[in-house]
Amino acid sequence: MSKPDHCPENERIKQQYCRWLSEARGRSAATIDMAAAAIARFEAYTGFRSFRKFHVEQARGFKMQLAKQGRRDGSAKPLSRATIASILRHLCAFFLWLADQPGYRSRIKPSDAAYFSPSDHDVRVAEGRREKPSPELAQVLHVLSIMPTSTPMEKRDRAVVAFILLTGGRDGAVASLKLKHIDIAARKVFWDAREVRTKKAKTFTAGFFPVGDVPLAIVADWVRFLQTEMGFGPDDPLFPASVVDLGGDSGATIVRLSRNPWMTADPIREIFKRAFGAAGLPYYNPHSLRATLARMGQAMCRTPEELKAWSQNLGHSDMLTTFTSYGTIATHRQLELVAGVGKPKPTTANELTLDDLEAFVSARRAGGSGL
Repeated sequence: MSKPDHCPENERIKQQYCRWLSEARGRSAATIDMAAAAIARFEAYTGFRSFRKFHVEQARGFKMQLAKQGRRDGSAKPLSRATIASILRHLCAFFLWLADQPGYRSRIKPSDAAYFSPSDHDVRVAEGRREKPSPELAQVLHVLSIMPTSTPMEKRDRAVVAFILLTGGRDGAVASLKLKHIDIAARKVFWDAREVRTKKAKTFTAGFFPVGDVPLAIVADWVRFLQTEMGFGPDDPLFPASVVDLGGDSGATIVRLSRNPWMTADPIREIFKRAFGAAGLPYYNPHSLRATLARMGQAMCRTPEELKAWSQNLGHSDMLTTFTSYGTIATHRQLELVAGVGKPKPTTANELTLDDLEAFVSARRAGGSGL
């Protein structure tokens, strides 16, 4: 007799929970998918028993199994603490909700959900800040200098890398941009959440970062190419997807640009993987360029106002987000700075001092703007 691979009763209540997450809590599709995956893991562990038969020992046993479980990519490495903590949080939230639903209230207590909570130790390990690899500006410029441009697709690929360096755009948002959202003359991009897949549906205008003339020239040439040679208009995608033509009787395969945008950010990540690999560099994903730009901001900004503008340009409402999530100082630079502490160095009247930063942090903690 084959083992069950689902429980119809569970499926119905899971659908209700996902609908509640979407409509009552406003959670994104990605968050709902992660919650559903976490619940499915737990179901598989219990042999797809009804949630009505839940017992806290199941939660304890599941936590022990997670600690021993390998990753789904087939590697022998155990699941990371961050992954385990995320799975357990989703399950804790689900069973807390379930305890308030008709037909489950008498069987599951709200306190039962707490058995899914990760340990304080695991939470600290999962949330510990670690240096994320990101390229230096010179490395990205080198990648741009060797990327081929003999076909329209190659021109597009180089323009994608240049644009993300120029704007710090997230790959999902960049994939959905249209020509009308970029203004080369004014050196700005309009991240319009009505049409662009921005994080948390945020709408804002950002200027181009001062990363040199080359990235700007590459993006400007690309926009000109789309408008003059491809006949693209304002509502056409800034980075159109490729389409493959079979070539009729000749059997030749022809790859050309379409007028459709990319549906996901996967092609952008593939472009970065090829480009950095061809330059003999490790793979730096598109998001890593935001860390590159945050480090530049640390080095270049001289006043709190400039620091705030740089952060806002990355789409952050809170300046601390830029310089805690993205602005970790690279280890080699950290060692240089520590070695130089106490040594005399020139200052300027506009230089951002330690007192400025301390005043900013104190103001933020007190609920002020810090500026």
